[in-house]
Amino acid sequence: MSYSGPTTLYIDGEWTAAESGETFVTEDPATEEPYADVAEAAEADVDRAVAAAYEAAHRDGEWRSLGPRERGQHLHAMADAIEERKDEIVNVESHDNGKTPFEASLDIDMVIETFRYYAGWTDKIQGDEVPVPGDRLNYTVREPVGVTGHVIPWNYPFQLAGRSLAPALACGNTAVLKPSSTTPLSALYYAVAAEEAGLPEGVLNVVPGRGSTAGNRLAEHPDVDHVAFTGSTGVGKGVMERASENVTGVTLELGGKGPNVIFPDADLDAAAAGCHYGIFMNAGQMCWAGSRLVVHESVHDEVVDRVVQRAESTPLGSGIDDDGQMGPTVSESQQQEVLDYIETGKEEGATVATGGGVPEDKDAGYFVEPTVFTDVTNDMTIAQEEIFGPVLSVISFSDREEAIEIANDSPYGLMAGVWTSDLKTAHTVAEYLDYGMVSVNEYPVTQPQTPFGGFKESGYGREQGTEALHEYTQTKNVNVNLE
Repeated sequence: MSYSGPTTLYIDGEWTAAESGETFVTEDPATEEPYADVAEAAEADVDRAVAAAYEAAHRDGEWRSLGPRERGQHLHAMADAIEERKDEIVNVESHDNGKTPFEASLDIDMVIETFRYYAGWTDKIQGDEVPVPGDRLNYTVREPVGVTGHVIPWNYPFQLAGRSLAPALACGNTAVLKPSSTTPLSALYYAVAAEEAGLPEGVLNVVPGRGSTAGNRLAEHPDVDHVAFTGSTGVGKGVMERASENVTGVTLELGGKGPNVIFPDADLDAAAAGCHYGIFMNAGQMCWAGSRLVVHESVHDEVVDRVVQRAESTPLGSGIDDDGQMGPTVSESQQQEVLDYIETGKEEGATVATGGGVPEDKDAGYFVEPTVFTDVTNDMTIAQEEIFGPVLSVISFSDREEAIEIANDSPYGLMAGVWTSDLKTAHTVAEYLDYGMVSVNEYPVTQPQTPFGGFKESGYGREQGTEALHEYTQTKNVNVNLE
């Protein structure tokens, strides 16, 4: 094993082994070799972490008592610490997850920007005076919710942790972070950054562990006041059910089956490039992946040719291969699940235009070829279910109404793309798409200041932007009789 970074739990300002002494081994998905031996948190360790966060969240505690500007300075200091270690975290993320250094670098940059964005919000979280009848003063105050739990998936381990941690901390909350047991390493660098930034003990705790033990305990813990979860819709429903036992608030960012709708007046080269990036980035392991290409029948063949050409020219590389533009899937089980979906697509009558298997020139690693299906109908399994891999389903339409119908015919509603040179078409289609995010003439795209979340089974609540501040604060109303 070549990893030399942190591997233990971080609870109440201390690096500590799990109470059981148990550890688990992570794997480099590009080489199939063991990469790190990590402490495995169980229920008792989560209880310790929540207890520390609960104590640190006390109204008279050091963190809650800090002035908002000072709290913002701590977030800036965390961003500085992350930026200073960017190259190290990129390397760790590439080995632990399999994503290319380019992709990992984008993730770390996004986190740095997110922490700086919310650092600027700490002294702007305010209530309102409410006009009421009579001789009264009535106003609202927005207060921290308290202890926040963050259950993070394996596809964007560092970036998605930062996305929820930054606003939670900015609002004055404390946090317990539970990264995926598949990719736990980069999350531990938040503890490193918290130490260097001088966060009080207990404000940020990191407990790598399995979802079935540590994750479930965090979701159901009576002293956790809000749970942020990113992952599959099925698991998200379980998190919501467990949290509901204590009437704990949740933010859920779940599955997706994003359509990229291409009209005949679109810039087809740009559309093909966007569709290629939107499905093959991160090996397609993205909730917001543009996994359905909904294209007008008059330009269907032209677009398919362009996308297939790009797919076939995509260099596959390991997580540390600078020449690679698409890395492996994260694990053997994920690779097999993607391959099973490809076989299902063939069985249901779809045509493999390119890809469809494991690359012959790879002796190791959980790679799947960039795959494009044509002759897909929207009722097929590959068009309805989230594959979470580099598989694109192409579906044709004849007019705008049919395009909207196909795009909306999904249990998900996270992100959709529209490609057109006509402004009226862009705005009209965006209005009728049942998606939490719609991007016109580029895909996918998000910023720290823009809300991220979906409709239908794609989740509940919003991360990012000012909307996230509402997730991590609660409103108190005060009425004063002045008579």
